Amino acid sequence: MKAVSWPCPAPGGSGEELALVAGPSAAVARVLIVPALFEDANRTRRMLVETMRALAGRGIASVLPDMPGCNESLAPLERQDLASWRAATAAAARHFSTSHALSLRGGALVAPILPGWQLVPVAGVQVLRPMLRARTVASREDGRAETMEGLLDRGRDAGLGLAGYRLGAAMVGDLEAATVPDRPTLGTLKLEDLGGGALWLRSEPGEDAGLSAALAARVAADLTP
Repeated sequence: MKAVSWPCPAPGGSGEELALVAGPSAAVARVLIVPALFEDANRTRRMLVETMRALAGRGIASVLPDMPGCNESLAPLERQDLASWRAATAAAARHFSTSHALSLRGGALVAPILPGWQLVPVAGVQVLRPMLRARTVASREDGRAETMEGLLDRGRDAGLGLAGYRLGAAMVGDLEAATVPDRPTLGTLKLEDLGGGALWLRSEPGEDAGLSAALAARVAADLTP
């Protein structure tokens, strides 16, 4: 597995981002992995990396790109919206010649139009709510009264800082309205299908070797003629 740069259009960006790539160059398939969003991404990154290793062991290549504004990206997060992230994943799919896409949770909202899988996809409001709730709890502990509705009103107009992320007004509005795309070429996977745990509900980043192995096995099985 190695990190490589790839050309990425993003508002305020440098013109390139980083991605992890794994698997043989002459792979039977190449899967673009679209991570979950924000804190969900931090909690599940290790699991996705282990899934990439498991896929490589089955002769399947995979790519895990950084979203503009996240991880090592130089693009300002506040200038990103779901459209810019969709453009980024589409650019990654073209650059790496991926044949399929595998998205996790909110990643389904920005995945490119490719056949593949979406693991526990969620609407944008389900991405927003936990971050809004965390901020109201932190505000209460600091002696300030904030409500989720009031924060959303402010965020739609001027952007909002949530869980350490500075979201622009466009991103807040996009997430509030975004629904999981209905694409017949995508298979929707549930945790009960794979026997794993909901890592995004943990307070700290973690891993689940069984979930990574089961997810890779399911992808490989679906790719077998």
